[in-house]
Amino acid sequence: MTGSALPHVLRPRALRPGDLVVIASLSGPLPAAYEPNVEQTVVVLERMGFRVRRAPLLEIGRSHWWSAATPAEIAGELNGLLRDPEVRAIIASDGGQTALGYLDLIDVEAIRADPKPILGYSDISLLHLVLYARTGLVGFHADMAVPGFGGHWQSAPAARRAELEKLYSGLLTSTEAIGALPSSPSWECWRPGRVEGRLIGGVINRIVLAQATRFAIPLEWFDGAVLFWEEMGGLASYVWSYLQVMRHSGILDRISGMVVGVPREINGIEPGASPTLPEIVLDVLGDRDIPVLGNVEIGHAGPNLPMPVGVRVGLDAQKRTLSLLEPAMGQ
Repeated sequence: MTGSALPHVLRPRALRPGDLVVIASLSGPLPAAYEPNVEQTVVVLERMGFRVRRAPLLEIGRSHWWSAATPAEIAGELNGLLRDPEVRAIIASDGGQTALGYLDLIDVEAIRADPKPILGYSDISLLHLVLYARTGLVGFHADMAVPGFGGHWQSAPAARRAELEKLYSGLLTSTEAIGALPSSPSWECWRPGRVEGRLIGGVINRIVLAQATRFAIPLEWFDGAVLFWEEMGGLASYVWSYLQVMRHSGILDRISGMVVGVPREINGIEPGASPTLPEIVLDVLGDRDIPVLGNVEIGHAGPNLPMPVGVRVGLDAQKRTLSLLEPAMGQ
């Protein structure tokens, strides 16, 4: 674990037209059925003005158990991308179950020397949380190739795709704060209030797993933070249990607000079921009077609003607004 002093936020250099973006297998393999998703992602990124390359492990049929390769091989490829000055951003192809196997193999000195944005969610949440803890790197809990740019984006209405493309392009290329993220009618105020704080979060089960490692985010870093989380699969009782773990660890006593993503495929919170997801969240929070904004498009429900870990945000749950008050990228 790093020291308890609040981190110096490590912002990657803002991308420029023609910069090289690499799509890489940072966890799971690439089934043949998802090759078109990768090809569509290339189209989306090139339309944003970037050059795009595929990393060697992103190859149909290449796999090791449930992974694209062994953890050491994935770490080796990731480290090569981190050390390559031509590579300006890394986008995960998909999630999976592998990042825990190479958290200790990542070249953090390469990140400190030349920070780059890493985009992804699901298992990639582990990279964002651990690299933030170890270096202060802003991690982008955002869409990736298979279930994001090449998947959910393609089935979204044209106006929504254009809105997301403008949002992502602006976030990655600008050194100015983006301001208010585009809201939607799905957003719900589960507990009113307005706060500002650093954005920390990811898939809820990965937050709990990251905090169980020696690379855990120090508890002090959660002071005043806005915790965001989402989840896919499992049971409603699992979500309640993960929140209880964060209560016992002291995280919930330190945060100033919470943003909850649209749930996906969680058994026990179907329409008409009891308890509902808001009831689960408020039950664990108890008398902690913090604003909670629910049903926000972050994570597996997709398409994703990008959530840059470590960036200061403004949350007004009653007005259903979430604003990025600082840039995610630097000079």
